[in-house]
Amino acid sequence: MKFTKDHEWVRLEGDIAVVGITKHAADQLGDVVFVETPEAGKSVNKGDSFAVVESVKAASDVYAPVSGEVVEGNDALAGGPEMVNADPEGEGWFAKIKVADPAEVEALMDRATYDQYVSTL
Repeated sequence: MKFTKDHEWVRLEGDIAVVGITKHAADQLGDVVFVETPEAGKSVNKGDSFAVVESVKAASDVYAPVSGEVVEGNDALAGGPEMVNADPEGEGWFAKIKVADPAEVEALMDRATYDQYVSTL
């Protein structure tokens, strides 16, 4: 897995990036009550807001950690947004994106670097 400073994670499956928010982000949000995931076919650029997550505390944009085309949004989150809290780095994923530039994934932080970054917040 790779991570962003905005607390998104990426797991590559071939040329598809599975994207979600980190456990740290889910913990900071508190109980998630609504998730809006992107539609398949949507083009995203790295850094674009491509999803929304709302909790009892706040609503937050989720930013694309890589550029590409959304091939699938996690529709299960519409009926079960609590999955983001229960398994943020697994079943609580937000979208699958066909990666346009693999170098964007390589430029992200690994787990050790991300954990070090979070410890400074």
